[in-house]
Amino acid sequence: MIAWAAGPRTAALARTVVRTTRARTAGQAGVRWVSDGWTAYADTSWEQYTDAIPAPSGRAQWQVLRLTPGVALTQGVKHRHGPRLARVEVRATVGTLAVQPYTVHIERLNGVLRDRLACLTRKTHAFAKRDATWDAALGLLLFEHNWLRCHPALRRPLTEPAAGRRYERRTPAMALDLADAPLTWLTFLTHPVTHYT
Repeated sequence: MIAWAAGPRTAALARTVVRTTRARTAGQAGVRWVSDGWTAYADTSWEQYTDAIPAPSGRAQWQVLRLTPGVALTQGVKHRHGPRLARVEVRATVGTLAVQPYTVHIERLNGVLRDRLACLTRKTHAFAKRDATWDAALGLLLFEHNWLRCHPALRRPLTEPAAGRRYERRTPAMALDLADAPLTWLTFLTHPVTHYT
């Protein structure tokens, strides 16, 4: 997860998430988005991923706008017949259709967040009433999920067993070649990190 925002579901919230995501990607590259049918995502994607290119010669007052290469938004729109789900319409709102056009991966992450973060459960005493508290709790959990916790689905067979293990345990950061080994809480708490906005 590159960016998130807390608060009421408004167009301003969608704009914050999309703008922050673009700022945090290398070279502000285009990203392939998958979402539900909320129109704010489509409007914000066009707004945030449109680049100005030099105008043709002799037309200096013009600004030519083009969509950032690589950006795409695939939306899964649920159509209901009363309380029942009738069908799901998948459409490429911006760019081309995604290979995996459903939000199963983010729903799985939502399940992990609810399982590990007490302020997301229904009956809890661990409230996160302020946006700053929510952001801190979610940021800490995502760090642990990506850098400290080894995921069974990412394990790799070893050529020869080592220390009684047949598989190399890996974190998502190791799978993306961002780390050589799982980090520890001691490393996190004692070493400075660069803060990206």
